[in-house]
Amino acid sequence: MFKKMLGLAPTLEKDGSYSPSKLALKLAVPSKTDYKSISYQPYQGKKTKILVIFTEQKNMTMKNGKMFSTGNHPVEAILPMLHLKKAGFEFNIVTPNGKPVIFEMWAMPKEDKNVTDFYNEYKAQFEKPGNLQNFVDHSLGDELSYAAVFIPGGHGAMLGIPEDNNVGKVLHWAHNKELFTITLCHGPGSLLATKLNDNEFIYSGYQMTVFPDSVDKQTPMIGYLPGHMPWKLNEKLTELGVSIINKKSDNSTHVDRRLITGASPLAANELGKLAAHTLLEKLG
Repeated sequence: MFKKMLGLAPTLEKDGSYSPSKLALKLAVPSKTDYKSISYQPYQGKKTKILVIFTEQKNMTMKNGKMFSTGNHPVEAILPMLHLKKAGFEFNIVTPNGKPVIFEMWAMPKEDKNVTDFYNEYKAQFEKPGNLQNFVDHSLGDELSYAAVFIPGGHGAMLGIPEDNNVGKVLHWAHNKELFTITLCHGPGSLLATKLNDNEFIYSGYQMTVFPDSVDKQTPMIGYLPGHMPWKLNEKLTELGVSIINKKSDNSTHVDRRLITGASPLAANELGKLAAHTLLEKLG
């Protein structure tokens, strides 16, 4: 009751999950982003497609048994896509089983017209995405059409995606065919899928920016999360030989070989610019 009076209590949703508290939303979810339109010289080559793998799962069970209402963070998905679209690329939107894309709608910056317009433009594709299994079955030989794989963040990227064999196959395909892989915040959890079925973890020795475990540990105090995380993303990555170069949930980004990463929602705009410029430069 005391936490509720102070706005610190997570908000109970109809399905029994919890979205962030009023205070957490005020502190962590601005009504507008830092996106600014940039004029790119659009890509004119054949590798125009970007495969975007979204989660279709909503609820993350925390250590205390409470469910966090999550999914894909809209800013972390849409800001990079805005830049990549402006740079001349198009998207093949998929989920593991072809179920609708789940967004953290409580994180939608409702006064940001660029974001809301993009969401509405692609809403039909978000509601009826492709099936990742179909992509694996029929399109892994189509690397001449693809420039990159993009896996947005949001805690939902830690649900199902790291244990999905098809995600692992796609990431190995992108790595072997020298396509770019773009991800941010909790999205690097997807990279764990490359070690499934006794395969090599292909990012050992890489440097990357990732949302810090230390921040996830703190956020239950303001009601952002309804409990502590079920597992620690940074810990798992570092155990596999990853060097995480950021200490804060800031706007830092990094490129290591053909992996492009960002640290948090604050990095979404910078990641979009970095990804667009990198793809345009490297693809010619």
